[in-house]
Amino acid sequence: MRIEQLQAFIAITETGNFGQAAKKCGVTQSTISRQIQSLEQDLGLPLFHRSAQAKLTLGGEKLLPRAQRICQEWQKANHECADLMAGKQPELCIAAIHSVCAHYLPPILQQFCSDYPEVQLRVTALGSDRALKVLRDGLIDVAIVMNNRFLTASAEVELVVLYEEQVDVLMAANHPLSKLKQIPPLELVKYPQIVFKDGYGMQRLVQDWFKNQNVQIKTAMELNTLDAFRGVIRQGDMIALLPHKALIDSYNDPTLAIRPIAQSHLKTGISEQEELESVLTRQVVMVTTSDRLIVPPIAHFYNLVKDLGKSLDLKSAQLINQ
Repeated sequence: MRIEQLQAFIAITETGNFGQAAKKCGVTQSTISRQIQSLEQDLGLPLFHRSAQAKLTLGGEKLLPRAQRICQEWQKANHECADLMAGKQPELCIAAIHSVCAHYLPPILQQFCSDYPEVQLRVTALGSDRALKVLRDGLIDVAIVMNNRFLTASAEVELVVLYEEQVDVLMAANHPLSKLKQIPPLELVKYPQIVFKDGYGMQRLVQDWFKNQNVQIKTAMELNTLDAFRGVIRQGDMIALLPHKALIDSYNDPTLAIRPIAQSHLKTGISEQEELESVLTRQVVMVTTSDRLIVPPIAHFYNLVKDLGKSLDLKSAQLINQ
């Protein structure tokens, strides 16, 4: 059974004969006849009394209301798909890690709202693993997160690397480590640490980094907001390893100190490649699915973010070369 057969069936009931139905459907009368014959064969019963006036049989009367509903739903689906491809979607849902929401996205959000004023943006700050899960479940359109190849290794996933940033040490201004310009990794394990809660990529990144160095960190507390990190760290000797962009608001805080991790290692006798891998950094990526990228507003937002990532990479390269 095809939708064209049902449309032909309805056209005949509305016009009263096969010839007028053919004109209404824009096909020949022989085509209409073949469609009805095929439909009758599929159903196993006649739909019309063959006479001067096409009159429904008992089977035709049973089919008519259901055929009408099917064709109405088909028409509605066609309109909705056409609207989607024309960019007429009511909202665009984004999930991103906290530092991206605070410092990376604002100019992009403003530009997108100017370009698509009829599309409502919904932006939620989530941990990386949680954001990727809701993307997989179809609850959001784009995720901007810390890369996790185990959650993004899928054929339908589209991923672009936005930037890579170093991870620094946040501590109280009067912390013993604040006297150092760079913090040797061996010094980090001497103090209790605050980490992000489970489901945040930074927790896994920090724990894996220390594990690769064959040392155990002293996890004192799990938190999930940067304000909470700053508030607790001001009070004592706890430290936290946080990415550079997450610390922007802390640089001008006289009660806090930020120091880079010294590019040395906890293990001895490692290769040059292992030395490079011992530096703690995180990679931030944008993730969506290939089917979403054919929708104009989503593709536009995706390209705005990607273009900003390219410009930031260029600025970083220029600073390094200066």
